[in-house]
Amino acid sequence: MTTFVLAGGCFWCLDAVYQRTKGVAAVISGYIGGHTVDPDYYQVCSGSTGHAEGLAVIFDEDVVPAEVILDMFFTTHDPTTLNRQGYDVGTQYRSAMFPLDEQQRETYQKAIKKYAGLYPDPIVTTMEESKDFYPAEEIHQDYYSNNSQAGYCRVIIDPKLAKVRKYYAQWLIEA
Repeated sequence: MTTFVLAGGCFWCLDAVYQRTKGVAAVISGYIGGHTVDPDYYQVCSGSTGHAEGLAVIFDEDVVPAEVILDMFFTTHDPTTLNRQGYDVGTQYRSAMFPLDEQQRETYQKAIKKYAGLYPDPIVTTMEESKDFYPAEEIHQDYYSNNSQAGYCRVIIDPKLAKVRKYYAQWLIEA
């Protein structure tokens, strides 16, 4: 199994995508890249902890290639907006990748280079060192599945899932 730790705005969005991806064994929403030990949601949302809302995606590369996981990452958030995704603004919503080893660093750098040529604006996704990943509270785990009728899910997440279904249907559990 391979674990990627990624941040692309609100963790609920990426969580919804990866929960529906073949070969993904687990998705853990959490906080990474900050200076406060074991922060909670409200501390992270304040922007004072330095953490990003991120997630750990644990997947089987024999089922879904790492490139597909990263393609979904770059397709479902805007890696050209600094410290924001749509209406979510602050460093906690930054686009960031957290390599766990040198091989992942190289894989992430290749993905950034690939997508730099596809977006009209520069990619601002950062490569950050951080081994301290704190799982978010239970309410944030698989949020979309448990709250799909909530306004945020309908307005923000549903269009992202539609985009993923359009481009990555073969990699989804539900198309």
